[in-house]
Amino acid sequence: MAVEVRPATSFEDVRTMVGPKRPDANVCWCLSYRLPGSENRALAGPARGDRVRRLVGEDPPPSVLAYDGDDVVGWAGVHPRPDTSFATNRRVPHLDDPHDTSVWSVWCLRVRPGHRRQGIAHVLLAGAVDFARDHGARVLEGYPVDNGGERVDLTMAYVGTRSLFEAAGFTIAAETTSVLAGFARVLVRHPLTA
Repeated sequence: MAVEVRPATSFEDVRTMVGPKRPDANVCWCLSYRLPGSENRALAGPARGDRVRRLVGEDPPPSVLAYDGDDVVGWAGVHPRPDTSFATNRRVPHLDDPHDTSVWSVWCLRVRPGHRRQGIAHVLLAGAVDFARDHGARVLEGYPVDNGGERVDLTMAYVGTRSLFEAAGFTIAAETTSVLAGFARVLVRHPLTA
């Protein structure tokens, strides 16, 4: 398997990874951390997909996608931190100016059923690091659970695990007061410039 990570410029592929089965459903579309809370809560049904379509058309796009040949198999939400809710999140400490556009966040990793346990999350995270670096980021932050090797419920595993991020070169920068699926989340960082 030769998985390739590319910028998320195909709305159809993004919909495959994070969209609902029914267009009128109120699913996340990976907007919960990407948009300010008020805007995220105001969007319902097809308006959520329309907002994602606009994000996909922006430069840079809102994420990267993993492909196995022509098949999209993974998604990683990655963007400048000021464009995410992590710039104002009170449970995650700010180690520098929250408006610094050279600090990027990676907040969601998703692998399609049938493709899990094949190392795609590792390839996705490496692709997110490269994407952020290629767009001028000096540091990339993540907010994974510190699960100590315990199993994380699949619906909550989207934030990644501490061990996944550490394997990609991230180090713990701070504790947070955020908890997901019963596990504390940590702030991890990966410097991208010398």
